[in-house]
Amino acid sequence: MSGIATSPLLVVEGLKKYYPVRGGVFGAKLGDVHAVDGVNLSVMPGETLGLVGESGCGKSTLGRAVLRLEDPTEGRVLFEGRDIAKASKQELFTLRRELQIIFQDPYSSLNPRMTVGEIVREPLLVHRVGGKAEQVEKVRALMETVGLTGEMLERYPHEFSGGQRQRIGIARALALNPKLVIADEPVSALDVSVRSQVLNLMVKLQREFNLTYVFISHDLSVVEHVSDSIAIMYLGRIVEKGPTQRIFSRPAHPYTRALIAAIPVADPEQRHESVPVKGEAPSPVSPPPGCPFHPRCSYAIDACKSIVPPLEPVTALNPGTSGEHLAACIRKHEI
Repeated sequence: MSGIATSPLLVVEGLKKYYPVRGGVFGAKLGDVHAVDGVNLSVMPGETLGLVGESGCGKSTLGRAVLRLEDPTEGRVLFEGRDIAKASKQELFTLRRELQIIFQDPYSSLNPRMTVGEIVREPLLVHRVGGKAEQVEKVRALMETVGLTGEMLERYPHEFSGGQRQRIGIARALALNPKLVIADEPVSALDVSVRSQVLNLMVKLQREFNLTYVFISHDLSVVEHVSDSIAIMYLGRIVEKGPTQRIFSRPAHPYTRALIAAIPVADPEQRHESVPVKGEAPSPVSPPPGCPFHPRCSYAIDACKSIVPPLEPVTALNPGTSGEHLAACIRKHEI
């Protein structure tokens, strides 16, 4: 999956995305939803970064902000050194060829009035890539690449199963030969029986097309299968990041420990020790002071209520090992 590279393909610095909350007769501003609250990330070429967290933690908003489908409130998004957050419409149009997304719901992300051939061909038309004959040949080749056939080009989305529709969405995302693909929960709406097929296809296509993925999911077991590294997100912030196997073998943040412990395991002897998590996640409109996880954390001490822990290296757990392991917890070396 990951290869040797000298500099990141994608760098996210201090990214924030707030949504105003209004109410009352005159629509007075009541506050802000802190959907993404100061995220720092980097992704190397050819790498798959898994972005994990509960529903509502800001994962999808972060992915959309990276692609400028949502305008960031603050921060920088550097793609090959170019700041997407400040790009003009023309610059953004050019960048779109190298930045693509696979949407979560294959039932709503495909236009029901267009044939599959028209859907996959549309990016080529918009960006004026090749002539008609060349475009049709490209579409036919893409369909076969994702496990479908050229004979299906004249059919409409409703004639396909969920797994087939997601393959069509993948073909559309690959039409312009992008470098970075944001996969926003690409298998969560699919039957369990076809999830592994789509995941294996994505891994195969990554090698074939030299793709870089940001793979968004709430399912750690899925992310473990496809990711080189994992970033754990909670209430709009990254609380832990590191190589996949290290995150699973030596989690340093209490929230990560709780997520891993919640993964179903068939063998009772292989199950993780239960990690208690108290209550519900706080509202992103009024996040708690200090560490955002402290109201639910069984390891919390008084200092957690006032100190906002930075994302720092977990050196004591992994001395002399390669790959950076970071955690935002003042007790990370004790847990």
